[in-house]
Amino acid sequence: MTYCIAASINEGLILVSDSRTNAGIDNVSTYSKMHAFDTASDRKIVLLSAGNLATSQAVLEQLHRDKVKNVQVNLNTVECLSEAATYLGQVSLEKQKQHVSQEGQVAFNPSASFIVAGQIGHEPHGAYMVYAEGNSITTSASTPFLQIGENKYGKPVLDRFLKLETSIDEAARCCLVSMDSTIRSNASVGPPVELLFYRTNSFKFDEYYCFEADDDYLLQMRRSWENKLREAFAGLPELSPKLIKPMHISL
Repeated sequence: MTYCIAASINEGLILVSDSRTNAGIDNVSTYSKMHAFDTASDRKIVLLSAGNLATSQAVLEQLHRDKVKNVQVNLNTVECLSEAATYLGQVSLEKQKQHVSQEGQVAFNPSASFIVAGQIGHEPHGAYMVYAEGNSITTSASTPFLQIGENKYGKPVLDRFLKLETSIDEAARCCLVSMDSTIRSNASVGPPVELLFYRTNSFKFDEYYCFEADDDYLLQMRRSWENKLREAFAGLPELSPKLIKPMHISL
């Protein structure tokens, strides 16, 4: 399992991913789930991946190969991110079918999901989530973020605090708290945690961070968040007949 987040706000993009790959309780490895592509100067594209590692790696290899060989449709020729998402979905489906035929095992699950994000030309920056079935969705004004992998533990903080007008620095902290909440609740998600900023119209991926488990900033953020949650919990109004009307339940 893994967890990846892409926040698309007015100031740009925040991308966060963990690095844990779990093939059983005694077989845990780390692989980067964040892949920034070397593309033409009029675009910046990054991919986040979750799901079957063999499929993810095969898809990445095909995307790189298509770009190097300059096939008709590749990451340098697509005209917008939605077209990139469609192209990615087609490649993913192809690789999943190949892995199924090669394995020939009923229990084998080759599915993978992706987030493709960035900016192409004069198009606005954005992010698309590509499902294992090949179809895709993008962010909206009410939900300016996408998640793949183990998303349930980190979603509440994103729902409460992340808005289009949120500053990019605040969005980064929000996404890191979301990631830390997931790591706390699910052992299959873990560091190193990668964080990438993309500021709109910059066409640069020069703000990148990689946090190990013992990173001072992550530890400080975790302690601060937990302390504030405890303070907020302690400040909640106590249950009282004056505030809540008791109900009589007959058994």
